[in-house]
Amino acid sequence: MFLGGLMLLVIGANVLVRGASRLALSFGISRLVVGLTIVAFGTSAPELAVSVGAVLDGRTDIGIGNVVGSNIFNVLFILGISALIAPLVVNSQLIRQEVPIMLGASLLLLALTLDGKLSFLEGGLLFALLLAYTVFLVVQSRRETRAAQDEFAGSVAPAAVGAWDSHWAVQIGLIAVGLAALVFGSDYLVQAAVGFARALGVSDLVIGLTIVAAGTSMPEVATSVAAALKGERDIAVGNVVGSSTFNILGCLGLSGLVSGDMGLLVAPSLLAFDIWVMLAVALACLPVFISGREIARWEGGVFLGYYVAYVAYLILAAQQHDALQAFSGVMLGFVVPLTVVTLVVVMIRRPAATTVS
Repeated sequence: MFLGGLMLLVIGANVLVRGASRLALSFGISRLVVGLTIVAFGTSAPELAVSVGAVLDGRTDIGIGNVVGSNIFNVLFILGISALIAPLVVNSQLIRQEVPIMLGASLLLLALTLDGKLSFLEGGLLFALLLAYTVFLVVQSRRETRAAQDEFAGSVAPAAVGAWDSHWAVQIGLIAVGLAALVFGSDYLVQAAVGFARALGVSDLVIGLTIVAAGTSMPEVATSVAAALKGERDIAVGNVVGSSTFNILGCLGLSGLVSGDMGLLVAPSLLAFDIWVMLAVALACLPVFISGREIARWEGGVFLGYYVAYVAYLILAAQQHDALQAFSGVMLGFVVPLTVVTLVVVMIRRPAATTVS
């Protein structure tokens, strides 16, 4: 069920994006706008479908854990793997604008959930901010040069004349099929996640933070790894940062709206640990990005190592394993301080990089 649900989510997202982008282009909407909205949000459609579906099914822990876990997975695992393939170029706009916005969204989520709940109004606030952010990106990009606009919209192509998907009726059909696949895929994935939790003797939250989060992030994995292999290394980084922002504002925003008057209850363990890890991971992007305007292979290896350590901690904590205390002591007393010192030294030794535009 998990694999079948995952396949439906990936296929549904691709079909939905194809149909919606073709339909938008046939109505005269620019490739730039389509690229910044429909295509950009398409890779996060699985997270959105699963989180909303889990909330509607009463599995709030899976819905919230999926978003928090996906953001941790995006930065540590996807950027880690991509940087190991090839050092990743970091665009200056990401440092000045996109990463601070991702950080701001993470901080806002923390502030809104400190009372143990994400209310209907707070979900509406997050979703309204997503709409405002999208409009801002479109307006900003219209002021860019023609070359920059072509780069933004490079992934969007109109249907060829006479092609099977050139008619508006077919495009609407693709949208309907894509939405149906997302709905059924999310239902299968949530049911499979509940089964995993029961079989492994762990909570829905742990499954949401790990298996479900990794599964719904597969489109981002495919996009970023493919971009790194093709040499489009700035796209690999931008895809991760943009997806993380959408997960918080879009997935949790819409999940909060569909939760009704009850709102989304946030598990104490999520507030005590995982949301802080998500915030720390977002904060870690700034010194790594600024240190040389690229993510080196060794930094990618550090990111990947931290993701393995995070999952190991979740498993040990879920099982109340005897090794948990020793593992935590080593990470907090040695590994984390050593990483911080290393990043500071790297930033000091490359001061000139921060002045390059």
